[in-house]
Amino acid sequence: MRPPVGRDLSGMQIRDLALIARVLVLIGCCVAPEAPAFSQDLLAEAPRQLSLQATRDPAGEQCRRVDNLDPSSLAAVALRRTFNDDFNEHPLAHGRWVPHYAGGAAWPEAQYWGGTGSQLKRQTKSNGEQQIYVDPHYGGSTSKPLGLDPFRVRNGVLSIVASRTPPELKDALFGNAYISGIMTTQGWFSQKYGYFEIRAKIPVGTGVWPAFWMLADNGGWPPEIDVLEGRGQRPGDLVMTTHWRIPTTQKIESCGFDFLLADASMAFHNYGMLWLQDRLVYFIDRKPVSDIKVPVGYGDPMYMIVNLAMGSKWFGGVGVVDGESPQMVEFQIDRISAYQINPYRPFQQYKPQPGATPIKTNFSGGADDR
Repeated sequence: MRPPVGRDLSGMQIRDLALIARVLVLIGCCVAPEAPAFSQDLLAEAPRQLSLQATRDPAGEQCRRVDNLDPSSLAAVALRRTFNDDFNEHPLAHGRWVPHYAGGAAWPEAQYWGGTGSQLKRQTKSNGEQQIYVDPHYGGSTSKPLGLDPFRVRNGVLSIVASRTPPELKDALFGNAYISGIMTTQGWFSQKYGYFEIRAKIPVGTGVWPAFWMLADNGGWPPEIDVLEGRGQRPGDLVMTTHWRIPTTQKIESCGFDFLLADASMAFHNYGMLWLQDRLVYFIDRKPVSDIKVPVGYGDPMYMIVNLAMGSKWFGGVGVVDGESPQMVEFQIDRISAYQINPYRPFQQYKPQPGATPIKTNFSGGADDR
């Protein structure tokens, strides 16, 4: 972690601030969204315990904005950390991330790493994506590793890098215009209920489509929770969406919002989703911005996915890859964490602090969205 911009702290000050934060955790004074920035950002890891202010009035069947909600409708939710990656080393070094979509029990292990059918687990062609997800062991249409690595780690920040496919490898990579990366925790970590968060910068550019999202561990679709999606052609525009299926009609329903955050591509922000028994609550910088009643079909644990796609036929504000698309673009990620609800700490009434700046929002429920 780095000190906030504009603050020049000595090593002694940093150690003192970190010690204060640890003491607060030990005595139960968990960090709230309005707490001083140093209590989160100067620690090497995400806090082991966290407190969020969540909506507690009745949630509706459709999503709603809560940025102007009466503070009396908020209550503190106590959480304990269950997953954390600060990306101080290569994400594939410790086995907690998988660099491709998973398959069923009948899917041969070798097909993840190369062969004519391997692209099925390395892109979603129906979305109009024009990248293929690679890693150093992936061989494309061949059985020999191509040595392509879309993951870079610098100073505790992971970059998922999308770049133009080398011309000499285009045939081996099924003609895709870009190579990029995906990471999922399926098979290693999944969880029902709790808080899931990414701290990241959202890249921009024609065809650029970064995402942090969740799928059911049982392999079904939907449910799907899009904690964060970026519209590359619209800097500062990010999307948070819930997807579910109506059992009687099999119709797919979706509800979400666009949130406008002017410096989203230039500064790190926290984007998260809190899954309670009765609702899903979406957060930006640990402040609730929207919620929805938990839809039907959300009965299984879910795993996390983070990726940088290139090109979309239908997701508005992304666009197809063309001559204006960047030669290379990075999705910079400072941290990904998950927390479980602490059953031993009750909900508490939230008392807001004055001076909070609301985040501009607008509903997105038309043809641009699922």
